[in-house]
Amino acid sequence: MAQKLSGEARSRALARLKGWSEVKGRDAISKKFVFADFNEAFGFMTRVALTAEKLDHHPEWSNIYKTVEVTLSTHDAGGLTELDIKLAEAMDKFAG
Repeated sequence: MAQKLSGEARSRALARLKGWSEVKGRDAISKKFVFADFNEAFGFMTRVALTAEKLDHHPEWSNIYKTVEVTLSTHDAGGLTELDIKLAEAMDKFAG
């Protein structure tokens, strides 16, 4: 099971991410991705889904037209883990 990030390890991990913010009242991070159109947003979600399956770690997300809103937290660890950071980094890469 993934271990919850805390202290300096958490600070270093969060520093690697751009545009992600901590969710108030939860041990989670979130980000809104806005694309040119629905097709681009859906393509992004498809690439992320394949990566999430490989990691066996799945996002909380919603899609409205060209906007994808994502929240990441590792439920069985009770908060943010390195799995969330890896998936966030992959999402940033796929979003360009």
